Amino acid sequence: MSTPVKPELSPDQRSSLDFGRRDLLKLTGAGVAAFGAASLFNTATAEAQTMSNEWDKIFPKSEKVDHEKVTFKNRYGITLVGDLYLPKDRANKRLPALAVGGPFGAVKEQSSGLYAQTMAERGFVTLAFDPSYTGESGGEPRNVASPDINTEDFMAAVDSLGLHGSVDRERIGVIGICGWGGMALNAVAADKRVKAVVASTMYDVTRLMSKGYNDSVTLEQRTQTLEQLSHQRWEDAANGTPAYQPPYNELKGGEAQFLVDYHDYYRTPRGYHKRAVNSGNAWTITTPLSFMNMPILSYIKEISPRPILFVHGEKAHSLYFAQTAYANAAEPKELMIIPGAVHTDLYDKVNVIPFDKIQSFFEQHLSA
Repeated sequence: MSTPVKPELSPDQRSSLDFGRRDLLKLTGAGVAAFGAASLFNTATAEAQTMSNEWDKIFPKSEKVDHEKVTFKNRYGITLVGDLYLPKDRANKRLPALAVGGPFGAVKEQSSGLYAQTMAERGFVTLAFDPSYTGESGGEPRNVASPDINTEDFMAAVDSLGLHGSVDRERIGVIGICGWGGMALNAVAADKRVKAVVASTMYDVTRLMSKGYNDSVTLEQRTQTLEQLSHQRWEDAANGTPAYQPPYNELKGGEAQFLVDYHDYYRTPRGYHKRAVNSGNAWTITTPLSFMNMPILSYIKEISPRPILFVHGEKAHSLYFAQTAYANAAEPKELMIIPGAVHTDLYDKVNVIPFDKIQSFFEQHLSA
């Protein structure tokens, strides 16, 4: 039996398919070791990881909200772990609620938690959660993503909020950040319980993985990538565990500015968290496979008549994702461009993130 020949990608081809952390699609098997393999496969398939009982967020705890760790299952039986934030002055009122996710490769202790806590200070019950297979949520192997399962994760968060005694289930909205902006739009298109959605500094991850940045990947490059990923499956099957990409957001010099921006968030005290894929960990090599054939925004028009607010930085390398999504969406919709802001400014810079606008948007569209 002959050994299959695996096509090698040129550096340019690898760069064109980079998800945004230079090494996302470095697809050669040579030299790639499974990230933390000894510790990643000892957990139950669907159960949550060991939850931290300490405040290990990258942002300070607010005295204006109550906080608790919660768990809930998605439709696939995977246990998700979230942080629930409730306004201290809620009394016995049933309040509007927000499910918050993202960025892609982050954990709830980072941007989504910051958004959630801030919106709880402003009167909403909020739930920031770790997606399946990441952070403290369940799922095995670790650090793998799926456009279907991750869309379902948002819907499962809506399930959980709608069962909470402090939530008016007829007033639930969604916030998706970065790659989870696209997931949020996909979820809301199908989930008619959600009344309004905000996509902040959004990516369409399926478009990026299938076409590269600015849709620059050729059919030949795409075919070579799929050849490489397909053969990687045999290696993973033979080993019984998936191989992982190199550590994310390490700088070697000469990177594009947006990659430096990612490093400055995920690999410095500003945003580093040990459980985040993007903080020096990595996705499985074959993570892109399911994204490459599945455009998640095909039905964005079906969000209407529920409103969408897109928020994006003027200088963000990812702005074209929001512009395309906005153009394809039906009314009511709004695209708010933040002057001078880059992609990662909307992760954590509270003087840049337009929380007043987000608050007024949800107050208007989640009114009693």
